[in-house]
Amino acid sequence: MKLAEALQLRADLQKRMEQLAARLYDNATVQEGEAPAEDPVALLEEYEVCAAQLEEMMARINRTNCETRTEAGTLTELLARRDCLKLRAGTYRNFLTCASSLTRRSTRSEIKICSSVPVPVYRKRADELACRLREVDNAIQAVNWTTELL
Repeated sequence: MKLAEALQLRADLQKRMEQLAARLYDNATVQEGEAPAEDPVALLEEYEVCAAQLEEMMARINRTNCETRTEAGTLTELLARRDCLKLRAGTYRNFLTCASSLTRRSTRSEIKICSSVPVPVYRKRADELACRLREVDNAIQAVNWTTELL
């Protein structure tokens, strides 16, 4: 199984567990004399099977990420780089949205609001971060589809 397939399976297991949890909550209590729509014991058993499968899949994915080497380092290092680039790019985008939204004045006596930074300069930095993020993400995706899961 390729790493990318394992990642898809992990996501499917996580969704399945969320759905099972919601169904468990819906069937946790019933009116006296009534039966639940679904058997909570059976739902819990299925949930536990999914949890065990998820735990095994996550361990295998993490092991594969640690041991897979690329030109830019291990896959784990690439993932950390991508996560940090996402945070940085998002912060720059939000900051620049705030810095770019200048309020309009209807009279000259109203307080003038100005940007505290040169927006075009920081917009260029934000664009560079976004470009680096795409490059790192593409590298990760390429490795995911060529690496066998350990």
